[in-house]
Amino acid sequence: MKKRDLIQAVAIHADVDKKTATAVVEGTIDVILATVASGDVVNISGFAKFAKKSRPARMARNPATGEQVQVKAKTVAKITALKGFKDIALGVATPPTIITVRKPVIEPKGDVAKKR
Repeated sequence: MKKRDLIQAVAIHADVDKKTATAVVEGTIDVILATVASGDVVNISGFAKFAKKSRPARMARNPATGEQVQVKAKTVAKITALKGFKDIALGVATPPTIITVRKPVIEPKGDVAKKR
């Protein structure tokens, strides 16, 4: 599922227009990115944990030559799937039901339709 597919699914499931769903999905992503960039952890209960982690400098071995090399300290992004997500992904728990088709709007008949 790509981002545009996610936006479409959210719009249908939440029964909102695509513009609103786009704003919500992109806003959520922006908030997660800004929060993690500032060094805080974002924990979405039952889904995932997003964090920035610092790794210290260390000595490693070049697998081709066997010589020792110094690896510099670095910062990495870490995303951890939480238990609720894992249970659904592995089939232990049943996934939530989502609405995939929007119900058609029925136009009123008679004088009410002519006034529009």
